[in-house]
Amino acid sequence: MTAIITASELASDLTRDRPPVLLDVRWQLSLAKAAGAPAFDGRAEYAAGHIPGAVFVDLDRELASEPGANGRHPLPDLAEFGAAMRRAGVSADRPVVVYDGGQGWAAARAWWMLRWTGHPDVRVLDGGLPSWEGELSNEVPEPAEGDFRPVPAPAELLDADGAAALARAGVLLDARAGERYRGEVEPIDRVGGHIPGAVSAPTTENVGPDGRFLPATELRDRFKALGVSGDTEVGVYCGSGVSGAHEVLALAVAGIPAALYVGSWSEWSSDPSRPVAVGADPQ
Repeated sequence: MTAIITASELASDLTRDRPPVLLDVRWQLSLAKAAGAPAFDGRAEYAAGHIPGAVFVDLDRELASEPGANGRHPLPDLAEFGAAMRRAGVSADRPVVVYDGGQGWAAARAWWMLRWTGHPDVRVLDGGLPSWEGELSNEVPEPAEGDFRPVPAPAELLDADGAAALARAGVLLDARAGERYRGEVEPIDRVGGHIPGAVSAPTTENVGPDGRFLPATELRDRFKALGVSGDTEVGVYCGSGVSGAHEVLALAVAGIPAALYVGSWSEWSSDPSRPVAVGADPQ
């Protein structure tokens, strides 16, 4: 089973008697609000046009809880997450396809949440909505209630201590932009830099100019060059557990399992007692 699906494959699957549940998770990290401009409105984008049958999922409200000591996008209450997924029609025995506006980060967060909590068949539309060549709809579907009940897999989740330990014992990848890893700029969090021992691996380098993932062989070569080989234990973090989920997805495309530190830099950097490394050197 693959973690991604092409637009043509999705179009074919949607013609079946029992098509996949389709989730629209349009979201983007925006600093516009801080500058006094309106923030990105994924629900409005959905209302203006979406793949027919898709149900909107709000990343900030349904795939995360309120920002706080655990980061900007901490894990949601699992009972509330499960209820949101059931309202969207998600059932354990029915495939799910997730897409966003093309960046892939938000869709990957939904993919990771569903996979981490036990759904066996979740894929991300490679390239997101821009890759879709079919018609769009502004009709809001009313799916039948699903039966999905989230059961998390602890091995796929890291906390701050686990991330620090993995940076020493395995490979901890930092999915943020290189300048944030090096501490040259930090537009959001308390301080710039990275977790000591983490390796810079911007997730933007996992895709081509069209936003689609590089071939699996190229991804495997990239991660090998970053120190991932054989039975290496791998973890990923980012700013708040969204772009990091996209890197976990890239690793899955390459056939490499990885855990996600959801709190990521927004949680790590909020505690002044935790060490911070700066510069290109992991240490």
